[in-house]
Amino acid sequence: MAGSEGAKGDAASTSKVLIAGKDPKWWDISTFSKEDNPNGLVCESSFAILFPKYREKYIRECWPLLQKVFEEHFLKADLDVLEGTMVVKTTRKTWDPYIIIKARDVLKLISRSVPYEQAVRVLQDDTASEIIKISSMVTNKERFVKRRARLIGNEGATLKAVELLTKCYIMVQGSTVAAVGPYEGLKHVRMIVEDCMNNIHPIYNIKTLMIKRELMKDENLKNENWDRFLPKFKKKIDKQLESGEYFLSEKTRQMEKRNEKRTKQMEKIAERKKQRASEYVPPDGKIRPKNSYKRTNEVPIDIENLKKKVRKAKE
Repeated sequence: MAGSEGAKGDAASTSKVLIAGKDPKWWDISTFSKEDNPNGLVCESSFAILFPKYREKYIRECWPLLQKVFEEHFLKADLDVLEGTMVVKTTRKTWDPYIIIKARDVLKLISRSVPYEQAVRVLQDDTASEIIKISSMVTNKERFVKRRARLIGNEGATLKAVELLTKCYIMVQGSTVAAVGPYEGLKHVRMIVEDCMNNIHPIYNIKTLMIKRELMKDENLKNENWDRFLPKFKKKIDKQLESGEYFLSEKTRQMEKRNEKRTKQMEKIAERKKQRASEYVPPDGKIRPKNSYKRTNEVPIDIENLKKKVRKAKE
């Protein structure tokens, strides 16, 4: 009885520690070594990844380096250029059961234009990767191109800011966004990318992340709610409620938009007319005074000499 009561008391104390104090020993993720799995895996696992034609040259160049890295983890890699596939397999010496998943992610990243140096980082324990498909998020192609360009920013400035804040490497290629970095950073990257495709500018999330980064440095604010420090941006509905546009019917709203558009067009037409008319306006210059006096002949005319010349011509 005493033993059972003691066991119950220990269980209650551990549950209290887990709930109230959250003892870090219970949250520690222990490393998985070769001694934990000396017999290896039960069966062979393999993954085949397709790659586009334009990546063939780069993959051929970095393939020996990839094979060398995979051999360190007792994996085998094959490249089939004719079919356009990369295959990774486990061997009898492979002891880590999750390394084949990480190797598959490496090949996926390389096929999505991520450089070899960044893709290989996924094989580390504290680094992961994510490929976000953005083509299905926006139906209109022109709108999709604009929002993807908004994510990259002018000369890649927006993307660089996101990389610095999340500590992730990000590659925007075609209809996907590939990210490599820590798990927390990948969560923020996905949020920024999805919001950008849903017509929320990345600068809003960048500002929020910058404020959170500064708040994390303060020891006194670690266990407090940060909502009062974070900026609250007004949405489209809030602006419509302020202006009273929200309560209007759809027809009146459309009419107002058309009238605004028409007035802007009329203003532009008037400006263009002014510019065209300005080309025909004569330049302002000084008026030249007219000569009011008659010209006097400076050389006297010899009439007798002229008469002689006329006579000779007649003869």
